[in-house]
Amino acid sequence: MKEWNGIIGDKEYVVRVLTKDSIEDILSIQEIVLEMLENNDFLSPVTKEEFEDSISNHLMVGVFVEKELIAFRALAIPEIDEHHLGYDIGLTTEQLDSVVYQEITNVLPNYRGFGLQKRLGAIVMELLDASPYTHVCATVAPFNIASLKDKLSQGMVIGALKNKYAEMLRYVFYKKLHEDREVSNEVLEINMGDIEKQQQLLTEGWIGTSILYKDDDWYVTYEKKGTYL
Repeated sequence: MKEWNGIIGDKEYVVRVLTKDSIEDILSIQEIVLEMLENNDFLSPVTKEEFEDSISNHLMVGVFVEKELIAFRALAIPEIDEHHLGYDIGLTTEQLDSVVYQEITNVLPNYRGFGLQKRLGAIVMELLDASPYTHVCATVAPFNIASLKDKLSQGMVIGALKNKYAEMLRYVFYKKLHEDREVSNEVLEINMGDIEKQQQLLTEGWIGTSILYKDDDWYVTYEKKGTYL
């Protein structure tokens, strides 16, 4: 099985695809991260069964330092129902079998600030590049800046903004795998707090492609979607 190596401070780490042997450590890390969250609306916990499903499909990678699991990132094959994110971005029912979700990333507090979330994001995208999936989707809460930057850094775009997960407002991100996106010349900057305007643009065929901080507030850059779906 392929491995990826790196350095955190003065320590070496290795990233590998996880097995069920790590399930209890995974749950422990998730619990620690949840306890430290200032805003519990930013993260929806993943169940043990969902983690096991990701592992069984070889869709979960973890970071080990001296044999200790200190971070992980999970992808998931979603259930096909009316809540599927593929519907939110405009896919047909026939396309949903080829969609995978970016589920969750957790990093132990002592190992934050070393770029592990970004590194794991690049690794899972590398795995997806060699996969049969056509789209990867994810959700992020507005103003969860770290997670928004994470998804955008992977080339994902905002395709919808709506209530998900028991009526919690979420951006729905997606990336079309195996195909580059053409950048549009039509660009608008919308205040992140202006939910109605963003939803209007998304309905009219725009996509969110970046965020920026100006005038003491966060803005989302929107471009015309074109044929990118």
